[in-house]
Amino acid sequence: MFDEDKLARIREARVRWAAGSPPGPEAAAAFKTVSGAPVEELYTPLEVAELDYIRDLGFPGEYPFTRGVQRDMYRGRLWTMRQFSGFGDAFDSNRRYRYLLEQGQTGLSVAFDMPTIMGYDSDHPRSRGEVGRCGVAVDSLADMEILFDGIPLDRVTTSMTINGPAAILWCMYLAAAEKQGVPLEKVGGTIQNDILKEYIAQKSWIFPPEPSLRLITDIFAFASRHVPRWNTISISGYHIREAGSTAVQELAFTLADGFAYVEAGIKAGLDVDEFAPRLSFFFNAHLDFFEEICKYRAARRIWARHMRERYGAKNPRSWMMRFHTQTAGCSLTAQEPENNIIRTALEALAAVLGGTQSLHTNSMDEVLALPTEKAVKIALRTQQIIAHESGVANTVDPLAGSYFVEAMTNRMEAEAEEYFRKIESLGGVLAAIERGFFQQEIADAAYAYQRAVESGERVVVGVNRYLSQEPVNIEILKIDPAVEERQVQRLRELKARRDNLAVKAALERLKQAAQGSDGLIPYILEAVKVYATEGEIVAVLKEVFGEYREQPLF
Repeated sequence: MFDEDKLARIREARVRWAAGSPPGPEAAAAFKTVSGAPVEELYTPLEVAELDYIRDLGFPGEYPFTRGVQRDMYRGRLWTMRQFSGFGDAFDSNRRYRYLLEQGQTGLSVAFDMPTIMGYDSDHPRSRGEVGRCGVAVDSLADMEILFDGIPLDRVTTSMTINGPAAILWCMYLAAAEKQGVPLEKVGGTIQNDILKEYIAQKSWIFPPEPSLRLITDIFAFASRHVPRWNTISISGYHIREAGSTAVQELAFTLADGFAYVEAGIKAGLDVDEFAPRLSFFFNAHLDFFEEICKYRAARRIWARHMRERYGAKNPRSWMMRFHTQTAGCSLTAQEPENNIIRTALEALAAVLGGTQSLHTNSMDEVLALPTEKAVKIALRTQQIIAHESGVANTVDPLAGSYFVEAMTNRMEAEAEEYFRKIESLGGVLAAIERGFFQQEIADAAYAYQRAVESGERVVVGVNRYLSQEPVNIEILKIDPAVEERQVQRLRELKARRDNLAVKAALERLKQAAQGSDGLIPYILEAVKVYATEGEIVAVLKEVFGEYREQPLF
C-alpha cells in the first residue's frame, strides 16, 4: 500500500522520532497483551508494508471477509442479543426466558444442568445434588415442551449449549417445535455440538471420538435436508480460552477443530457446500481490547482462505465465518463484583468492533452464582447501550487500516498457521488430542498467566492492586433443593403414563441403527417423540459406542 520511497522516508523519520523521545517512567516495563504477546511502542506503515487491500482486507460481505460477513453489518441488522440462561426446572427457566424477551433480548440461549450435559436423567444416582444447579434440567420431550411453552419457535432462534448428547436434545427441540405446529424448515437456531473442544478443554464427553463425529455428521446431513435454517454446530473457542489458553491458541485450536469437522463431513460422503454454510463459531471476548478484535478479523480471513483453497468450497456462504461471542467468565472476579460490569462492557465492545453476529454479556455476579434478574438485566442493558448510544454500529469495521490493528491481525494469523503445521505434523486433531498436545499447551499458558497475576506483573484491579476491605454484599441466586425433588417426581410420573412398549421398540430400533451405518437422527427423533428420556437413549448408544476415557498426563 506504500511505495519504497515513502517507506524509506517514514523509516528515517521514525529513527529521528525515537532518538528525540525521552523515555517515560514505564519505559523499562515489558508491555504485553493479556496473552503475553509483546506490544511495540508505536506502529506505522512499516509494520504493514506488505498489506494488500484487496487480498488481505477487501470489502465487508466479500472474500476474505476480514472486514465482516455482511455488507452493511449492524447498519442493516444489529447483532442478536442472546443471553445464556437456564436454571432449576423447565418452569423456572421458562419464566426467565419470558422475562428476558420482555426486556428486549432478541434470541434465546439454553444452559443445561450438569446431569443433562453428561447424559444422565435427574433420577440417576450421579445426578444427586446437581439437578438444576448450573442450568436447566431436561430429561425428556415433556421438559422441552414446558421450557418453550408460550414461546413461538418459528419467531425466536435458540442456541443450545450441549455437546455429548447434542443430537438427543436437538431432536427434543425439533419435536417440541412440531408440537407447536411449526414445520422444521421454519425452525432456526444453533446447537453447540462441538465434541472436539470437550476432549481438549471442557471435559464433558460421553462417547469416544469416532462415534461422536458420526453423530455430528448425521446432524449435518439431516439438517441440510430438513432443517435448513439451523446452524448444525458452534465450533467453540470459548471453553478453550476459559481453560487458560492464549488468544492465538484459542484462534488456532478452534479453527483446527473446524477443519476437522469439515473433513469428517466430506469423509461421510457430504459435499462441502451441502453443510459448510451452516457451520458457526463461538469465541471468547477477553479483556485485551485490541487483541480480541484482531483475533476475530484473523479468524474470518483464515477460514475463508482455507475453505476456498484447501477444501474447494464454491459457495461464498461456505467461506463465511459467522460467530457468537460471550464475554470472558474467567476475567470476572469475586472481589468487588461490580467491577465486572465494566470488564464486561469493554469485552462486549471488542466483540462488536470485531464483527460478532450474536453476543452474550456476562452478569456481574456469575463468578459467585447463576445471575439474578437484576444482574442479567444490567448485562443486557450493556449490549443495548453499545448498540443504540455509543455510535459504534454506524459504520462497518471502523478500526480497519489502523497500523496496530492490521499488524496484530497479521501476526495472529501467522502464529495460527504455525499451530496448524504443528497439529498436522502430529497426525491431525484427533491424534494431537490423544497425545495431549492441546491440553499441555493450554495448561502451560494458564500457568504462565497465573504466575504473572501472582507476581503483580499482570494487574487485576481489586485482586492484586487497589484492594478494598469492604465485604462483598450483593444478592445471589440460590436454587431451592426442592427443585430436584419435583423434577425426579415428574420424571417418575412420565415413565408411568407413557407407552413403554413404544419406548422399548424405538430404543431397540435405535440400537440396531447404531450397530449399522444408517443416519441416527430419524431414530433418535422417533424415540424422543414417544418420550424416551435422554438417559435411556444415551444408555443404548453407550452399549454400542462405549465411553471415552482420557489418557492422563503428568
